[in-house]
Amino acid sequence: MKDTNAVVPPASTSSVQSSVGPTKKQRGFAALPAEKVRELARLGGTAAHRAGTAHQFTTEEARAAGRKGGIAAHASPKPLPAENHPQD
Repeated sequence: MKDTNAVVPPASTSSVQSSVGPTKKQRGFAALPAEKVRELARLGGTAAHRAGTAHQFTTEEARAAGRKGGIAAHASPKPLPAENHPQD
């Protein structure tokens, strides 16, 4: 008889296994540890500020973005377009 309470080890950080298919190896930033990704992002941000290409929101821009997001979040859903089926 098979033991139904067997402990399954956690998936490795370098691969993702689905319940259907074989193991799929992660690539790019997904394969890196979170600390390394965070460090690379920090370095990219500081480089952009040094180069003068980083965007900094003004108070007015931030207020407008928040207003736009609030309106979109609380808008009523739009109806889906009716499908054109011939009448039988």
